[in-house]
Amino acid sequence: MSNVKCDVLIIGAGPGGYAAAIRAGQLGLDTIVVEKQKPGGTCLNVGCIPSKALIHVADEFQNTTQYAQIDKNAHSDIGIEVKDPRIDLRKTLGWKNNIVKRLNQGVAGLLKRAGVRTITGSATLIDGKNVEIKTEAEDILVHCEKLVIASGSKPIEIPSLPFGGRVLSSTQALSLEEVPPTMAVIGGGYIGLELGMAYAKLGSKVSVFEAGSSLLPHFDDALVGHVQKSMTALGMGIHLNTHVKGINQETQDLICENANGEIINSIFDKVLVAAGRKAVTEGFSLESLMLDMDGNFIRIDNKCQTSMRGVYAVGDVTGEPMLAHRAIAQGEMVAEIIAGKNRIWDKRVIPAICFTDPEIVTAGMSLVEAQEDGHKNGFDVMAEIFPFAANGRAMTMESEEGFIQIIARSDNHVILGIHAVGGGVSELSASFALAIEMGARLEDIAATIHAHPTMGEAFQEAAMRTLGIALHI
Repeated sequence: MSNVKCDVLIIGAGPGGYAAAIRAGQLGLDTIVVEKQKPGGTCLNVGCIPSKALIHVADEFQNTTQYAQIDKNAHSDIGIEVKDPRIDLRKTLGWKNNIVKRLNQGVAGLLKRAGVRTITGSATLIDGKNVEIKTEAEDILVHCEKLVIASGSKPIEIPSLPFGGRVLSSTQALSLEEVPPTMAVIGGGYIGLELGMAYAKLGSKVSVFEAGSSLLPHFDDALVGHVQKSMTALGMGIHLNTHVKGINQETQDLICENANGEIINSIFDKVLVAAGRKAVTEGFSLESLMLDMDGNFIRIDNKCQTSMRGVYAVGDVTGEPMLAHRAIAQGEMVAEIIAGKNRIWDKRVIPAICFTDPEIVTAGMSLVEAQEDGHKNGFDVMAEIFPFAANGRAMTMESEEGFIQIIARSDNHVILGIHAVGGGVSELSASFALAIEMGARLEDIAATIHAHPTMGEAFQEAAMRTLGIALHI
């Protein structure tokens, strides 16, 4: 066994891990990152990036199918045959994998440029400063001054529906070579709906089974209603308050029970289990450190410091929200803290996006949360929406579904929350987050000139309407 020393050892090269490694390297710290798979983690390899690639192909296929101008919509590079519209999912898979490969190489190049040493292997924690790494070639004992745990998360497996055969995780759903004629989606969260809607557009008959009383339970009903309307238009089945019991091994039926106690038996070619994700805390002897935990997650403070001095944790392993951009921000901050900079986690907002059709963006408080905060702290709340049906750019793109809502304090007009649902609204998330992070008031947004014609004008119009000075509605 060879022995290696470093300033910083990072377990996991996902968004949080590689961001911490790159920034640590830039700051002159001798840094090692260990990863079993290719760099980029779940997000790049089997999550955010490949799922958005599939969603894009599904949208393009739907457009090609719907419109008669087939010859002008030749997108054969991503797997759509245009003479007689059909999907070649094997070709799509190759296109998607090439994107992932390019980004893998990009992350690896950035790590190398920052002087980071990357070890491909499995880590086993001995204590807070010593880690054994098993590689194909040798075993390595690494002694580090600081340890960063960025082990990420993985799909939750339902005991009655173990992964394998017809039962898919989100990872496996992104590697299908053919569009299944029928698909059941277990779970009405963002992962299930994003992938379910994509396969519905590709031609699969999709049904969603959700144990709760609503889809996308973490989003306001007004936002979710537009997505549910789109799902209905796609012919998707929606079963709320429905619990999955398992698969009948004799008949191969998926067995579900609804709120009335009725048993639903149906056969599906594929069953996608999208019941959420859980932290990866097993397989590398995390228990040997005896860290304080919050359930399945590692407990951290506002510096991402764990209960053991010199040991930090970032990303999904630290809990909700499990978002790549949160992990990146944490990783960058931790590297600077280790380098001696005075940093704490003082972010006011972490925007969240659901890449359904239409897309949903939320930043800051919901209306209910703002009203509760106002009741507790003695202020009233004001809120208005501006519909995309009154936006010129939305009309020209046939994307009039949805709205932007702004929630603000009535006394000083400071913006507390911004929410939107509509085609392409994900690209407005940065503007929403920036406004809240900088403590903008309604007047700041209303007085900022927004280019015409753009979807972003609806942001300005929503601020003006909330102030009672709307122009275009």
